[in-house]
Amino acid sequence: MLLSIDAMGGDSGAAAVLAGCAIARRRHPDLRFLLHGDEAALQPLLKHRRVLAQSCEIRHVPGIIAMSEKPSQAVRRGRNTSMWHAIEAVASGECRVAVSAGNTGALMAISMFRIGLIEGISRPAIAVLWPTKRGQSVVLDVGANAGCDAQQLVEFAVMGEAFARAIFGIERPTVGLLNIGEEEMKGIESVKRAGQILRASELPMEFCGFIEGNGIGEGAVDVVVTDGFTGNVALKTAEGTARLVIHYLRSALKRSLLGRLGGLLASGALKTLQRKLDPRTLNGGVFLGLNGVVVKSHGGADALGFASAIDLAIDMGSSDMMARILSDREGVRAVTGDGGPADQPDGSGTARAVVS
Repeated sequence: MLLSIDAMGGDSGAAAVLAGCAIARRRHPDLRFLLHGDEAALQPLLKHRRVLAQSCEIRHVPGIIAMSEKPSQAVRRGRNTSMWHAIEAVASGECRVAVSAGNTGALMAISMFRIGLIEGISRPAIAVLWPTKRGQSVVLDVGANAGCDAQQLVEFAVMGEAFARAIFGIERPTVGLLNIGEEEMKGIESVKRAGQILRASELPMEFCGFIEGNGIGEGAVDVVVTDGFTGNVALKTAEGTARLVIHYLRSALKRSLLGRLGGLLASGALKTLQRKLDPRTLNGGVFLGLNGVVVKSHGGADALGFASAIDLAIDMGSSDMMARILSDREGVRAVTGDGGPADQPDGSGTARAVVS
């Protein structure tokens, strides 16, 4: 598989990206990379990674989209940047998947402009895999749209169940709307209305109604649907909590000689726990709703985190998720109307991303 990589995106730039590519190359020896970025910056980093260099092609692009740049500016002025060219490789069909750790809003805007949306989908959503007691669940949206109406939440449910079927192999995924309570009368109007639509639909999913925040970690459903603002807050809170638990555990084990001895005896179990709680192992979100596959890595991801995003990109490129979403789009129209593009709240013509 040939992956299109924005080699200059993210807080740590090309060094973390190429280190992540090197890890992914060791995991997947047949993987090849199309690196977009400043050749003068990339060549020295590849010089000491000969195995990786043999599977890479550099496409020189001098420009970089800053993490602070507005999406509308990126679309107007970003044509000579690494992010734009990474997306262009998917739009042209040269690559199956693009991966970037750059500015989320810019990545979303350029992807919508160059790749376009699936007919019948009004907005894309960022979907992530979330660790649970039962294994993993899909959560979306976690940052593409600050606010959503009922129609968009229903579209997210359809895309989420297609994602779950493709990744988990579940024929009828269970789907729930994230809410402040499980009762039908609770929540804001858009969430309640989306619940009514999904209950009355005949979409290929098992709609379980509303779930609360603690239901995500419990694995109450296979797919959790929410707006991007709420989803992003939940995601960052979970990541922070995981780091806090690891910090407390390390502090407790170092506090006394008995604690150190206990830590030594339980070192294997503690390492397993640390791996399960490490957000880097599940880094990466998929932009669902596009006519192509784009994976967004966390902007602050290190090499291990970026490698995890590449792992997700490989799964996406190898799945039939796009075909499943396309096959269900008529169901979206049936339950939400014509499925035409909705008005954008910021007036820019693109979804407002709330993460970076």
